[in-house]
Amino acid sequence: MESPTETPTEIPTTLGEQLLLLSLDDESGAAKESAKVALAISAAALVECALADRIEVTDGRVTVVDATPIGEPALDAALALIVGKERPSSAKDWINRLKRDAMAEANAGLIAKGLVREEKKKVLGLIPVRRYPEADGSVEVAVRRRLDAAVLEGATPDERTGVLVALLHGAKLHRLAFPDADARRVAAAMETLAQGQWAATAVRQVVKAAEDALTAIIAVTVATTVVAGS
Repeated sequence: MESPTETPTEIPTTLGEQLLLLSLDDESGAAKESAKVALAISAAALVECALADRIEVTDGRVTVVDATPIGEPALDAALALIVGKERPSSAKDWINRLKRDAMAEANAGLIAKGLVREEKKKVLGLIPVRRYPEADGSVEVAVRRRLDAAVLEGATPDERTGVLVALLHGAKLHRLAFPDADARRVAAAMETLAQGQWAATAVRQVVKAAEDALTAIIAVTVATTVVAGS
């Protein structure tokens, strides 16, 4: 099958912004699975830096090969932190470090691109909250179309779609992308795609490191939650 491609009119977005779009309720603007999504967005920033030939993974550590800014605020902020680190750290360390600002930076990007709008409200008249309802649904529709083609229809994904599938799979966010599909079928298809050869070797190494780190972090988080609640 032919690979799904982006339509000419689609607004360019980062993988982190695409992940956030999948998590936001279109009408209320509330985020689902926010803890996992923040981790996935952090992992996406690492992979985007690899896609731009700025970093690679060597002996399990993230190393800089080019410190030139990419031109996307959230990605440049992540790259600057990595460049400024005296000693290389693992993908897991970076995902944990970058998650603090991941959601805010992705939201800022979506607002700047006119895809969501910010609404400030107070819960119970006291607690201030921010919500990000949809302003332009064209990008989310295009992203979901590519995911459907790759995961449900068997189309060969392009590089960025393959990365997105791997990140969703690693963060256990299958239901965000495919809320109505058979969960087992989706998980199996995403597992197969995540192991595919849709990216250059250097990028695949970063994707694999990020995916493994996501799985490990989330497993620990779930275990800690279960123990705390027992």
